[in-house]
Parts: sequence; structure tokens; C-alpha cells
Amino acid sequence: MSSRDFDLLKSSVTSDSEVFSNNEVLAWIQDRRNETQTLVHQVPIDSLRNWNVNHLTGDVGHSSGGFFSIEGVRVRTNWGSIPCWEQPIINQPEIGFLGFITKKFNGVLHFYVQAKIEPGNINVVQISPTLQATRSNYSQIHKGKRPRYLEYFNGEKKVTPLLDQLQSEQGARFLRKRNRNIIVELLQNEDVEPHNDFRWITIGQIKELIKLDNIVNMDTRTVLSGISYSISSEFLDEVNSLIDYSCKPSWSMLESALNSESALNSFRDILSWITNLKSTYDLFIERIPINKVSEWRYQNGIIDRADKKYFSVIGVNVSIGNREVVSWDQPMVKPAQEGLVAFIVRPIDGVYHFLVQAKLEAGNFDIIELAPTVQCLTGNYRTGHNEYSVPYINEILSAEQSCILLDVMQSEEGGRFFKEQNRNMIVDVGKDFSLEVNENYYWMSLNQLLRLIEFNNYLNIASRSLISAIKF
Repeated sequence: MSSRDFDLLKSSVTSDSEVFSNNEVLAWIQDRRNETQTLVHQVPIDSLRNWNVNHLTGDVGHSSGGFFSIEGVRVRTNWGSIPCWEQPIINQPEIGFLGFITKKFNGVLHFYVQAKIEPGNINVVQISPTLQATRSNYSQIHKGKRPRYLEYFNGEKKVTPLLDQLQSEQGARFLRKRNRNIIVELLQNEDVEPHNDFRWITIGQIKELIKLDNIVNMDTRTVLSGISYSISSEFLDEVNSLIDYSCKPSWSMLESALNSESALNSFRDILSWITNLKSTYDLFIERIPINKVSEWRYQNGIIDRADKKYFSVIGVNVSIGNREVVSWDQPMVKPAQEGLVAFIVRPIDGVYHFLVQAKLEAGNFDIIELAPTVQCLTGNYRTGHNEYSVPYINEILSAEQSCILLDVMQSEEGGRFFKEQNRNMIVDVGKDFSLEVNENYYWMSLNQLLRLIEFNNYLNIASRSLISAIKF
């Protein structure tokens, strides 16, 4: 364990702070809700300011050519039971920043979080990274203000990098979209210019907030999921002094994160399994005009399906008092209903293992990504309400309360998705649950999952959201 690893672990197990307590965080979020005027109205897509609907294709794009567009795709694959389908998708080829500034207070690493308002947020204000900006935003295509603290992430200011990864966005909604997930530490004795929308809190405090519905945004969760942990003898005594061994689920999860030796499948076997799936299955994406996408329509100012399944694309007019641009219009994706994302876990040789699913989605960068055991985002997951069966759904929905390690509603990213939330669950099915699984499922320890996150395009955003909620 390096000093960097120890600093991150110490911050992860520090669940409250004298710098800014959890109660103060919740009061601050409420104050920001009360003090910042926020108005969001649904409007027809073809009336959006600075957006154009192409009269030949029906595609929706920004007049600057930046930000993102809504286009159509035709998907062909030999994966699963549906070999071809068509759908609208968000095309946003830019790589944006999702970044945290960190600094030690009283020997504990704190993260500079933002109380950010997005037009699609449930609860209006959610905890977000220090910097959350697309290239169009920080290039100021919108003619607005430069994002705060950009200089700590773009090379203008010297900092110490703690994490720097490219990670994917929602594969069912974005076409091969990635963001740069980055954590930096200020140089010794340096500070940032304070602002009332920002506060210093620990990783452990963020994980406490994740237990609450729709408080911590998706961008914060994806960055935190990239933090991996290790241990060495020089830090062993201090690590032992930090851990609450009386809380068995938390300690068992930490053991699964730290233990690189005890695993049902080797890391080499996991990579071979993934490589075999990517070599066996195909994903062909053809971009087509929105007005040629079968079973979808433009009607009454929105893009949707006649059967109202999956999602729709709506237009919104937004006014938010503390943003770089205080008023703007944009398209947004609106879900048909809430979804479910869940991991089944069980102990194997004393170490928690996760049942991981390989999942193909239209916008995936490299055919498949690793998803939770159950991921139902765009269809009704309840038995009898869907046109396909969902493996392991009953084990999740019928779990006894004592077996549920996590059960919380979490929002999708509020800048593109309108009030979308998914039930996030982790369920311990016990040591008697069968180890035999289908070809697109695999048992992995948390240590192995965290190793995979270090590489691009392995774990999807739903699995990373769940992993970020695991508390030690």
C-alpha cells in the first residue's frame, strides 16, 4: 500500500468530519435548493432556442455544431434473442471532465464537492464533482462563463494526480460516449478560492450520503468507483485501527477489495472470458435518420413510441441562477419508468464475490461491458410486464430484508436525463447459492472488479454506480 492508497482508504472509512459534518452537508444542500431559483418547463423540440430539427432527417442538433445531437441508429448483432433493432441515441463525441480536487485536513483527505443543479435532477440539488464539464462547456461555445476550477484539470495549475481514467457513459443512450474521470490533490500549503456552492468532505461522507435517495449524482459515483485499494505491512497497524470489525458486511467488503489472492477465478481467466465474448459476438451500428427509425415517431413536440415503452426525447426550457449560462433550451431523454440495477453477492472461500453480467448495448465502445447481475433501465422489469425474461430478477426482488446490503434510489445524470432514477441494490444470496452460471455471467471478487475499472471500457456505468456505494 502506498501513502496514496492509505490516504484514500483513510478517507473512505472516515464517515463524518469536523471540517463539515454530515448534518451540515444536508443543511447546505437544502439551503442551495432554497436560495437558487430553478425553473424547468417542457417545450416542443422544434421550438428549442439554438437547436435545429433537420427537415430532411429529423435529427436534432445544436446550432453551434457542439454539445450533442439526437440521431437514429440501427443495431445488428448475434448476441441475445433480438438480432436487430432501431432507436434514437445521444451522439456526444466529446470527452468531458469529471474531476475532484482533494486536500488533507487534520491528516484526512477531503474532496471538494459541488452542490450542483441540473435540469433533470430529482431533488434539484445533488452532490457533484468539483468540475463537471463537457468540452463544449469549458470551450465556452455557449458564450457563458468559464467553469470554476478548470485550471486544476487542464494543466494550467500544477497538482498531484491520484486517479486519471477514461470511463464510458450509459451504453443504451449514448453512442460510444466517454468522460475523463480524474482526481487531483493540491500541492502542499495550496488552497482554492472558496465558493458557496462547494464544500470539503471525505469519501466516507459521500458514501454515507449515497445511502440516501438521489443525493449524490451519477458523475460523483462513477469517479469514486475508480478508486482501488491495496495493503502492505507498513500500514497494517494503522489500517486495523481505522476499521470497525463489528460491522461484518462492511469488513467483508473491504476484505473482498483488498484480497488479491483468494478468488474463484483468476484475473487471467476473467480477461480470457471477456476476450472470448468480444471475439464471438458482433455489434454493427448504422446511423440512420431519426425519421426512419422504425416504431418511433415525432408527435406533439416529442420523440417517442406509440406503445410508450423505454424512453422519450423531450425539449426543456431551463433557468438556473448559479450556472455559467443562466437560461438555455435543450433536448432531454425521459424514461418510461424507473429501472433496477442490482448485484448478487455471495461468500466464496470467505471472500465476497459478485455475479457480474456481460452486457451488449447499442452505444458500447467495444461490444460488451460488464454490468450488474440485473440491469433493467429501459423496460419494465416486473414479471409479466416485459417481453423478455430477466435472469436472477426473482432472487433480487424476493430477497429477505436481512440479506439486502444496499437498497436506494439513484438518479441518472441530470444534464441529459429528465428525472430518471433507478433502484440500486446489492443482495447477499448466501454460501449455498449455486456457482454454476450462464456463459455471459462470471463470479469476481471486488478486488478484481476494481482492477478492471482501471482499464477503459470494462465496467459499465451501472456497475460502477453500485460499486461506489460499497462502504467499508
